[in-house]
Amino acid sequence: MRLRIAHRIVYRYDPPATGMIQVLRLTPRNHEGQYVIDWRIEASADARLNSHEDAFGNLMHVFSADGPFAEFIISIDGQVETQDTEGVVRGTFERFPPSLFLRDTALTRADEGIRDFAQTIHAADGGDVLGELHALLHRLHDGMRGESDPLETEAATAAEVFARKRGIARDLTHIFIGAAHSLGIPARYIAGYFCADGAVEQHSGHAWAEAFVPGLGWVGFDTTNCVCPTDAYVRVAVGLDALGAIPVRGIRYGAGGETLAVAIKVDQ
Repeated sequence: MRLRIAHRIVYRYDPPATGMIQVLRLTPRNHEGQYVIDWRIEASADARLNSHEDAFGNLMHVFSADGPFAEFIISIDGQVETQDTEGVVRGTFERFPPSLFLRDTALTRADEGIRDFAQTIHAADGGDVLGELHALLHRLHDGMRGESDPLETEAATAAEVFARKRGIARDLTHIFIGAAHSLGIPARYIAGYFCADGAVEQHSGHAWAEAFVPGLGWVGFDTTNCVCPTDAYVRVAVGLDALGAIPVRGIRYGAGGETLAVAIKVDQ
């Protein structure tokens, strides 16, 4: 499948900002089942984008811009050729062994409720790692209510979201990671794009988890849609949690208010 992504981020400032620094993780890499045909990032102000790699090998762009400006726009436009690998991820840039992804963060740490939930799955599936992960995927999807991604919210912990039984893709992914860790299974956070049927324009990117299965490798699990990623997914960044794979992070200079508008169009 050939997917086109058009991603537009608009900041508005009142009064105008005197400057800003931005860090972007918005560029996918090639791997088996994903080939980046074309990818462009443009900023409305006079800013030079410097390319770097973070600790996990994610492609980053860092730039600063001097104001004053009342509006600042970041535009991403690209095309990616994808193939359905049934969720199995191969050919990715890996700097660390899978065991690193047993590390909990404040956002993914399982509490007693999540650990008990995971242990019921472990008892039922008898230690079959792939079977446990699929059972975890389905039971979380059935037991949690998915919500639409808002433009901007502070990330809740996995324990908080599990207690209220509802959350956005980011939150459900944190629960999946915490539960997998409690079973001794390496798991990590993935940020990217998803071509949803009947929903061309979106207000945020997508998120899902990858877990390591011995003898098979990394496998993706999307708790929101209860599937392993297909050719409708574009994988962009990896981290221990949402903060480690966050698409955009930055600061502005100058007092005043800021509003944010995001529009993402993913289609064939």
